[in-house]
Amino acid sequence: MGTVTLGVSIAVPEPHGSLLQERRAGFGDPAAHAIPTHVTLVPPTEVDQDRLPEIEAHLAGVAADSLPFAIRLSGTGTFRPLSPVVFVTLAEGTTGCDRLQARLRDEAGPLVRELQFPYHPHVTVAHGIAEEAMDRAYEELADYEAAWTCSSFALYEQGADGVWRKLYDYEFGSGRPVAALPSQGGSPVRTP
Repeated sequence: MGTVTLGVSIAVPEPHGSLLQERRAGFGDPAAHAIPTHVTLVPPTEVDQDRLPEIEAHLAGVAADSLPFAIRLSGTGTFRPLSPVVFVTLAEGTTGCDRLQARLRDEAGPLVRELQFPYHPHVTVAHGIAEEAMDRAYEELADYEAAWTCSSFALYEQGADGVWRKLYDYEFGSGRPVAALPSQGGSPVRTP
């Protein structure tokens, strides 16, 4: 059946998501409009397409056993020189994100994988662009603040065009998957 590239993330809600995406584009990051604004839980992972039902059931189970938690973004950070990334920092919510990502990548689950770097929840606002633009992103968003209650995570698939599209939101407490609508950046998908 082939493979697909999936990711699991916490979507940054509106108006924050669009604002940070536009700022990322303004810094010259060509990937800005291909990647919805998010906090990564499971990085891009290639899987056999026939494993999708197992993965979707795993995500629903993790979401069903999860509780909402507060996320607060405040200021900027960078992974430079190790990795060419500038990000908005999670001042609150790191523990909740860490617990989720550990459960999602559990050794007994279908998304087990080694990470290239230790897990550090963040919201990327510049990646792999000119150093001057990275510096500008770091400085211009240094006072950025946003807060919300995280009550779900989402499954994304990367298309052949390189664009990440949301397939489903998984609500905490119920685990119920909600299909993304095409108008919300998703593509028409089957119901799990």
